[in-house]
Amino acid sequence: MKKILILILSLYVVLGHTQDEMQITAADSLSYSIGVVVAQNIKEQGFTKVNHYIVSKAIADVLQSEELLISKEEAEVYFKNELLNIKSKQKSMNKQIGEEFLAKNGAKEGVVTTESGLQYEVITEGDGLSPSPTDKVKVHYHGTLIDGRVFDSSVERNEPISFGLNQVIKAWQEAVPLMKVGSKHRIFCPSDLAYGERQAGPLIGPHSTLIFEIELLGIE
Repeated sequence: MKKILILILSLYVVLGHTQDEMQITAADSLSYSIGVVVAQNIKEQGFTKVNHYIVSKAIADVLQSEELLISKEEAEVYFKNELLNIKSKQKSMNKQIGEEFLAKNGAKEGVVTTESGLQYEVITEGDGLSPSPTDKVKVHYHGTLIDGRVFDSSVERNEPISFGLNQVIKAWQEAVPLMKVGSKHRIFCPSDLAYGERQAGPLIGPHSTLIFEIELLGIE
């Protein structure tokens, strides 16, 4: 909050206010916070060619009920068309990056590639039973993108989960029955065995290749 107040003070100076006029209010902090949330959302959606001065002008016009330079209907069309363009490029890029990663990864010692394209390597080999494709299992897992960013982890939450193997993504349906209770495998999931073209949360974009470390704790 201290940084926010300093920045707001700086903005007052830039806008020509004197020291005597500077009074930081809760509304100022809220206004800056709204800007952060809006800008972060724009950035996360992939918009890069953004003139923030014009964005500020548009926000001011809407909030002050001024005549808009572009109508609301036209603005929505511009926005939606560019968003579709960004998503299309992301799909192609994610797919290409994933395919290149899997091609290199499959050549590494200890990595097994199955007929479906799934890749896995054994970290620890257990000595228990292997589950059937319809069993309910208990596991610990740690999921990352190929750049190392964590998108989900029962390990970090310290909470193992249980689920039916017929209720999860195709990569897990294939990989977990290859394990024995007590085993820990690292699996590399092509996008068509994961979420395909779907966006799955803030980090998993369309055609994302995923990596999981899975520890099979038991069959229930």
